[in-house]
Amino acid sequence: MFKVLPKQTASMHTRDGVRLDADIYRPDAQGKFPVLLMRQPYGRAIASTVVYAHPTWYAAQGYIVVIQDVRGRGTSEGEFKLFVHEITDGEDTVNWAANLPQSNGKVGMYGFSYQGMTQLYAAATKPSALQTICPAMIGYDLYTDWAYEGGAFCYQTNLAWAIQLATETARLRQDKATYQALFAAARNLPLTNPEILQTLAPDSFYHDWLANSQADANYWQELSPKRYLQTVDLPMFHIGGWFDTYLRGTLHLYQDMAARSHTPQHLLVGPWAHLPWGRKVGNADFGANAASPVDRMQIRWFDQFLKGVDTGLLKEQPVCLFEMGSNIWRSFPNLKTQSQKFYYLSTTGLASIREDSGKLSTERSATSTTDVLVHDPWRPVPALGGHAAIPAGVFERSHLDLRSDILTYTSEPLKADLHLVGNAIAQIFCSADQPSYDLCAILSEVHPDGQVYNLTQGYVHCRVGTNSAPVKIQLQATCARISQGNALRLSLSAACFPAYPMNSGNGVVINSEGLLNAQIITLTVSCGGEGNSQLLLSVMTPS
Repeated sequence: MFKVLPKQTASMHTRDGVRLDADIYRPDAQGKFPVLLMRQPYGRAIASTVVYAHPTWYAAQGYIVVIQDVRGRGTSEGEFKLFVHEITDGEDTVNWAANLPQSNGKVGMYGFSYQGMTQLYAAATKPSALQTICPAMIGYDLYTDWAYEGGAFCYQTNLAWAIQLATETARLRQDKATYQALFAAARNLPLTNPEILQTLAPDSFYHDWLANSQADANYWQELSPKRYLQTVDLPMFHIGGWFDTYLRGTLHLYQDMAARSHTPQHLLVGPWAHLPWGRKVGNADFGANAASPVDRMQIRWFDQFLKGVDTGLLKEQPVCLFEMGSNIWRSFPNLKTQSQKFYYLSTTGLASIREDSGKLSTERSATSTTDVLVHDPWRPVPALGGHAAIPAGVFERSHLDLRSDILTYTSEPLKADLHLVGNAIAQIFCSADQPSYDLCAILSEVHPDGQVYNLTQGYVHCRVGTNSAPVKIQLQATCARISQGNALRLSLSAACFPAYPMNSGNGVVINSEGLLNAQIITLTVSCGGEGNSQLLLSVMTPS
C-alpha cells in the first residue's frame, strides 16, 4: 500500500476545444504507474463511491486515478447531451491520461451505469493506451437493455433518471425555480404526471426515448455501444446484479465478447440491485458472502493487465455467479445452459381467486381450461421489487398474489433442491378484448408458512395479432437454489405499475390524456390441451 498525495485538479481540452476537468489521485512515490480512469456525469467528487471504494484506496494500490466530469457536467465546459460526445471525448481523455506525469502509458477504466457506458464508448475507437475496461451494469443495445424491455418502456427507472439529470442541469444553470420543482418531483415522482419534464426539461433525452418506441429506429442504432464495438477486442471484466435493471446489457455484452474475443472476458454477477452492492437487497439478507468483492477483484484484474503481474486470474473459470438461497459464489466455464426443466400451467378456472386453483406441473394436462384476468386502470397491479421497480430486490409478496387481477400457478413442494441458473421463459397462450395489452410474469419461491418471495420477472408489451403463437416472456436471468419443501409460483398480471407504464388498451399511458382514455382490459389465458401455457427453466446439477 502506498501513501496517497492530496487530490489535484487538472484540465484537458477536447479536439473541438472544450475544457474537461478531472481530479487526480497519485501514489506518494517515485516511478511510473498505470492510470485508472472514470468518466462520469454526477460531479466528480462522488466518484461512484455509492458502490466502489474511494479513489484514494485505488491510488494506494499503486495507480494514478483520474475521475473526470464529462462534457457539460460538474465544472467541465460544453453542453451535456446523453452519450452523444462520449466516443470522441473518451478517446481524447484516454490519450491525455496516458501522457500524465508518472504515467506508464497504460490506461484502464472502471465504473458502473453511465460510468460503465463511457468505458464502452471510449473503447470504440481502439485507442492504443486503453488496455482493459471493467464495465458494470451497462446497456449494450440501448433499446433492449436500457430504455425498453419486451417492447415496454422502463417507466420508473427512466423517469427517475431523467429527473435526476434534469435537476442537475438546472443546478448548473443556477435556475432556482426549475431546480426546486424538479428536486421536489424527484422526492415524490409524478408518476401520472410526467408532463413536468416537458415543461421543465424540454431538452431531456426522455422525450426522444419515448418518441422512438421501436427497436429498429435509427436513433437507437446511432447511440448504442453495440454498433461501435464489433471489432473491439479488449480484456473486459463484466459486472452485474441479479436485480439490476440493466443486467440484460451486461449479459449481452459478455456473451458477444466471449463468443468472438481473443482476450480474456470474465463475468461476475452478485445478488445486487443497481445500488448499493451488499448483503441486503429489499427484504432479503444474502449473508456475508454477498458483500461486494468488486474492488479487490478489479485491482487483481488491473494488476494482471496493466502491471503484467501474474495474479493467477487466467487459470480460473471466467464466470462467477452468486447463487441466492445457498448464498455462495459458484464458478462456471461459460453461461451455456446445462439442462432445461418444463412446468406446465393448469387451472380449475379460479387462479385469480384461489391459490389452490392454478398449478405448475411437470406433466402436461390433457384438459383444456382457461383463466380470465381483468386489468382495471383505476387500480393497476403495483410493482414490488424485482429488477425494474424502485426499490428493487426481493420482497414478500403473498398479499399481492391474493389480488383478483393476478393469476397464480403454484407447484407442489419440491422433493429435492432445485438449482436455477440462467434464463427463465414463460410461454403463455392468451387473448385480449382490446387491440393492445401487457403481460407481466413473476417467478417466486413459496415457503411452507405461506410467505412468497420474488426471484425474477419479465414483461412484454403486446399487440393483438391473428396468429395463435404464445406470448413469450423472457424473465431476467437468475441463479438461485430453491430449497426442498418449498414450491415455485408463476404470477401473471396485465400491469406492473409504475415499473412499466399502464396499457390503455390501445398503447401505453405516458401522460394524463392517455390515462383519461385507458380501458379495462380482459385477458383469457389458456392452460392444458392445445393451449399449453408453460414455464421453461434453466437448471443445473451442482458438482
